Amino acid sequence: MKYADEYRDTALALPLLRELQAVKRPMRIMEICGSHTMAIAKSGLRQVLPEHIELISGPGCPVCVTAQSHIDTMIELARQPRTRLATFGDMFRVPGVHGSLSAAMAEGAKAAVVYSPIEALELARRHADEEIIFFAVGFETTAPGVAATILAAKAAGLNNFSVFSSHKTMPAPLHALLSDPNLALDGLLCPGHVAAIIGASAFQVFCDDYHLACCVAGFELADLLSGLVMLARRISAGEARLDNAYERTVSWLGNERAQRMLVEVFEPVDMLWRGLGMLAGSGLGLRDKYREFDAAVRFSFSVAETKEPAGCRCGDVIRGAIQPPACPLFRRICGPGNPIGPCMVSGEGACAAWFAHAPL
Repeated sequence: MKYADEYRDTALALPLLRELQAVKRPMRIMEICGSHTMAIAKSGLRQVLPEHIELISGPGCPVCVTAQSHIDTMIELARQPRTRLATFGDMFRVPGVHGSLSAAMAEGAKAAVVYSPIEALELARRHADEEIIFFAVGFETTAPGVAATILAAKAAGLNNFSVFSSHKTMPAPLHALLSDPNLALDGLLCPGHVAAIIGASAFQVFCDDYHLACCVAGFELADLLSGLVMLARRISAGEARLDNAYERTVSWLGNERAQRMLVEVFEPVDMLWRGLGMLAGSGLGLRDKYREFDAAVRFSFSVAETKEPAGCRCGDVIRGAIQPPACPLFRRICGPGNPIGPCMVSGEGACAAWFAHAPL
């Protein structure tokens, strides 16, 4: 069955690839989603496209765009007495100013890898003598699950569970990026996972305000190529239009039930992004009626400003200003065994993708 699927995917992909290879017009396309970045790298797509079709990674890796100060706050929370931090696995190896969460655990900090926020809630049930803090990262894709977990905690009356929200919303950083004339993009390959929640229509504004071709795409090779072909056709014709190459998952309006849950639990807040700074209304903070589950309120701490690692250019990679090999640390000092910045740690990070799959 596996080989039949691979044959089908190849049969779908080859005509699309040939069409892209025949494109004559130079074009710069940003793939926003970290899952797109990794899928493009794994498939070797950059190596078979014409040189004048440039694919640039954007701010779609949630671990990568988490501010350095939030990483340090996460580690400090894990060090608090009678406190256990829960978060996704990638966060454990992201370097803070004084080491990673993994290193802090070796010194006595308490933390646990979870695969969903509901597992953090189960930790709270099992460890009633501890405060369980879920460090929440991600975009609109993962935020509904966190919202549902907070609702479940309230319904159960759990008073030892809280969330530190570093959640971010996707349209905001694109406005910040596209205001930079040096980026000079022709099109956006829009994130299928996020669009499944907020709807394809959320990306129409980038066609209207920045005269860009936009296309929502999935993650298999044929999905990626379909999205890129649609973009190439629009760009070649000078059309700033929005297409949806992922209709089996993404609708025009998105998942309205998930949207209602987000509105119920969260409200827009200003949020600090690695590489982009503070962006107004780009984050999700807990509403007042759920403040009992807000770790920032419960533990009365402030998020201190901290500097990025010396020499690390993750911020420039996130902004699309450089490709990973242009960072002076890439492959020299920074690698999967010794990551200096989060773009080398995350499974959706551009540096990790280039390190693992780009030719030397």
